[in-house]
Amino acid sequence: MLLRAAAGVTAGIQGAVYLSGHGDAALWLTLAGLVCVAAGLTLSIGLMTPVSGALVAAEAVSVSMAWLPPPDRNLFNAPLPTVLIVIVVIAVIFLGPGAFSLDARLFGRREIIIPHLPRNPKI
Repeated sequence: MLLRAAAGVTAGIQGAVYLSGHGDAALWLTLAGLVCVAAGLTLSIGLMTPVSGALVAAEAVSVSMAWLPPPDRNLFNAPLPTVLIVIVVIAVIFLGPGAFSLDARLFGRREIIIPHLPRNPKI
């Protein structure tokens, strides 16, 4: 839950900075900011975790690689924060949404049942 919240809040702040920093920005920059805010929010609450995690990671990499022009106050202006947020998001994607998420509430928690195989007695 803490990993999801940290990555989601970071992405939401970055998206909000995108929306507030470009007054005369192109439509696609405004759309990128809205997608980042939405992905950060859905990642924070645990809704569609793999999809929103992939969007957050793609946004962090695209700002870091200058595919999107960075806003005035850029959270991903150095390689280390970008690597950290991408690693956290990948961990969240692999770990899943967790027990305290909307995905768990909507679809139920998954339980892995490993069947016990009987041993053959040696004769």
